[in-house]
Amino acid sequence: MKIVAISAGLGEPSSTQLLGERLLKAAGEDQVHHVELRLLAHDLVNSLLTRMQSPALEQVITEVVEADALIVVSPVYNASVSGLFKMFFDVLHEGALLDKPVLLAATGGTLRHSLAIDQAMLPLFFYLKAAVAPTAVFAATDDWGDADSGLEGRIQRAGRELAAMVRVRRGESLGDAVDEPQRKERPATADDFTVTKSFEEMFNAI
Repeated sequence: MKIVAISAGLGEPSSTQLLGERLLKAAGEDQVHHVELRLLAHDLVNSLLTRMQSPALEQVITEVVEADALIVVSPVYNASVSGLFKMFFDVLHEGALLDKPVLLAATGGTLRHSLAIDQAMLPLFFYLKAAVAPTAVFAATDDWGDADSGLEGRIQRAGRELAAMVRVRRGESLGDAVDEPQRKERPATADDFTVTKSFEEMFNAI
């Protein structure tokens, strides 16, 4: 299984980059790749203006198309995703994300910025016909370093869900898709990913 994370953080390092890395780790796969869009900023602008793609941008697009799943992470600016984030998905060809599992994530200064996931990211990936993972992850500034924020639990649950989506779509059973030992390390909470009949029926219907 190959999972690619796309992060649109502008700094080095950035909380957006860090969240993407932690989500990749939570997915628990050996074939993972993290793409930082800030390194492709000039290539993206040139592609939009000239309709020509640089070799570096072509390579990243190929990796995205061939990936089994994506993790996409954007900082929130003015109640929406960053322009850099939107530019990348503007240059993808139609159908590039068709039926591809995608985990949505974002970072922002305060919790109220989390609405950008529902208002900006979700409509975009519905339009691109991606299969959006049920749990999105938002990390506010105060979440970092706070053991009681619940951020780590959200990251772990989202990563397991994404991996399960890919495995089910590849014909594996949900029993094989879920990391059972990890779920038994501590008592179950509402933040844990659990296999239920309705969840299995949802995947069978896709």
